[in-house]
Amino acid sequence: MRLTAEDRPAAGQRPNAPRKAKPANRQNASSGSRSGPARRKSAKSRRGKGGRKRRGGNSRLLRFVKRGAYWSAVLGIWGIVVVAGVLGYYAAHLPPTSEWAVPKRPPNIRIVSASGHLIANRGDTGGEAVRLEQLPHYLPEAVMAIEDRRFRSHFGIDPIGLARAVFVNASSGRLVQGGSTLTQQLAKNLFLEPDRTFSRKMQEVVLSLWLEQKFSKDEILEMYLNRVYLGAGAYGVDAAARRYFGKSARLVTLNEAAILAGLLKAPSRYAPTNNPKLSEERAQTVLLAMHDAGYIDDDQVKVALAETATIVANRQTSSENYVADWVMELLPGYVGSIDTDVIVDTTIDLDLQHAAERSLRTALASEGGKLAVSQGAVVTLDGSGAVKALIGGANYARSQYNRAIHARRQPGSAFKPFVYLAAVEQGLTPETIRVDEPVRIGNWAPQNYTRKYRGPVTLTEALSLSLNTVAARLAQEVGPARVIDTAQRLGISSPLQKNASIALGTSEVTPLEIAAAFVPFSNGGYGVVPHVIRSIRTMKGKLLYSRKGDGPGRVIDPYSLGAMNRMMAETLSTGTGRAAELEGRPAAGKTGTSQDFRDGWFIGYTGQLTTAVWIGNDDNSPTKRATGGSLPARIWKDVMVAGHDGLPVSALPGIYEAPVQVAEPAGSGLVPPGRIGDDPGRPILPEPGKGRGPLNLLQRIFGG
Repeated sequence: MRLTAEDRPAAGQRPNAPRKAKPANRQNASSGSRSGPARRKSAKSRRGKGGRKRRGGNSRLLRFVKRGAYWSAVLGIWGIVVVAGVLGYYAAHLPPTSEWAVPKRPPNIRIVSASGHLIANRGDTGGEAVRLEQLPHYLPEAVMAIEDRRFRSHFGIDPIGLARAVFVNASSGRLVQGGSTLTQQLAKNLFLEPDRTFSRKMQEVVLSLWLEQKFSKDEILEMYLNRVYLGAGAYGVDAAARRYFGKSARLVTLNEAAILAGLLKAPSRYAPTNNPKLSEERAQTVLLAMHDAGYIDDDQVKVALAETATIVANRQTSSENYVADWVMELLPGYVGSIDTDVIVDTTIDLDLQHAAERSLRTALASEGGKLAVSQGAVVTLDGSGAVKALIGGANYARSQYNRAIHARRQPGSAFKPFVYLAAVEQGLTPETIRVDEPVRIGNWAPQNYTRKYRGPVTLTEALSLSLNTVAARLAQEVGPARVIDTAQRLGISSPLQKNASIALGTSEVTPLEIAAAFVPFSNGGYGVVPHVIRSIRTMKGKLLYSRKGDGPGRVIDPYSLGAMNRMMAETLSTGTGRAAELEGRPAAGKTGTSQDFRDGWFIGYTGQLTTAVWIGNDDNSPTKRATGGSLPARIWKDVMVAGHDGLPVSALPGIYEAPVQVAEPAGSGLVPPGRIGDDPGRPILPEPGKGRGPLNLLQRIFGG
């Protein structure tokens, strides 16, 4: 478009400068109404100002967010630096990492019966170490659900759990939740003392980070489950499962797993043996936590909640603990120190063990009060000297003292068989006559229990009726030294006093040793070394010990053995042990009652088993006339009936109807001239113990 002359700028005027337009109508110019272009200009002006305000607000918010993020990052970096510095400081007080090592779990000694059933676990843990894959999956899941739900994802420290614990504890004003992970708990259990200090907590964090770097999650969880304390002296889930449920941790149910996991919060408080109701409530909490974590579904929760866990009776009261204690006493002598889990295979017959325990407890409960008897012991051995049952007392929980092994008591007339054997070996027979009448030996004048005298009697009658005067005369005739030699040859190891009263059992012996000394009468005349350990192996099967010994050999010649068995069999038929007679099964034995009725004994045997029973009081106080032929004989019978269940009837060894050899004239063989050789029908055999080399003492004790 071209400009006209009127459109061109005048001289001195800036080009393109707009000229003021004169309003055609002043009234319109001054009026409130505006033209269209003016209104549009005004609207733009208003929009421009509002837009600038909004852009300014957004800019300030953006700058605030950026600054917050910046300073948060700065503070976070400095926080990391500070935490790293603190951890580094406390880590510097720990040994060098090159020396860090997870301490070995204390070894467990698994003691099993002859049939392989568990008798007891011994050691610091009380249970076996189990592999994670051997456990039912819900057991470790129960632990993670209630103790450390993010165990699989955190790095040893759980910031989320720690923050939650801080918030909950701050809100409640007291310590309600802990923020420790399973890794931290393991670090504390492995390396640190239980004191609650900031220093210990920081060291725990350092060690947790090291554990997470060194081991896999499964390895950490396995170590934790095998070492955590779960109450009642049980360390590890296997020990706890056996303690509370009488089974291995491999066999626990879902409800039982929840009970075990619930113990972690407070083992004593939630133990099912202490507070069953509280334990059940805690288990329900664990099951719900498992459900929330997705480990179990609704149906599994319902089944587990409906299940009732069977809590076993306190295993600490059972008589097997006497056996386990004895095994632990013997173990160092066989394998020395132990640094790995081992299995000790014993000779114990658990069925017979339980039968003997029931018999003793029942007898003491029913008649102990009437007879003023509070304690007892039972020992059963087979013909090789293997201990098949051993009861060291009435109740292990009340007294752990093993009377069967350690208590030395006067055997009374139960010692007389050694006197009679010494006499038989010097030429007497069961038909030899001795006079039952008052006797005085120095200042000692023994009397019979009945205070009556029978006059001339055979040795069989004298032994079966336990006539004291005859036994005293025999001991005087053969001499106390020969009686002691005979008793020791058969297995008595306690010190014996060389005096006339030895005939009546005034020297003390233990139930185990006198039972072992009677075994040669049952097995054909061969001495035995009582033993309970057959073999010792590691859990991996490496053999550490295996018994191979066979004892000291023959200690009674066949004729003497037959004579003694005929006499002692009469004790059960017509003598003082009639209460012990076994129907349809040959048996023999001897009663014993010490002075003032302080001890009551019955030691007897068949062709297969020998059992000794003792009753009395630990303080050696007199009983109310409890004799060996009363309560001990009845206990013995109960034990032997149980022990022979399913066994064939066996004759007593060495019984001959006629002598196999006529005795030589006085002055030869075993008959010393001018002494007791008054029975020409006695066979002459080499004197036991003569003509053999010295016994290997180590072989007798340790079996090879």
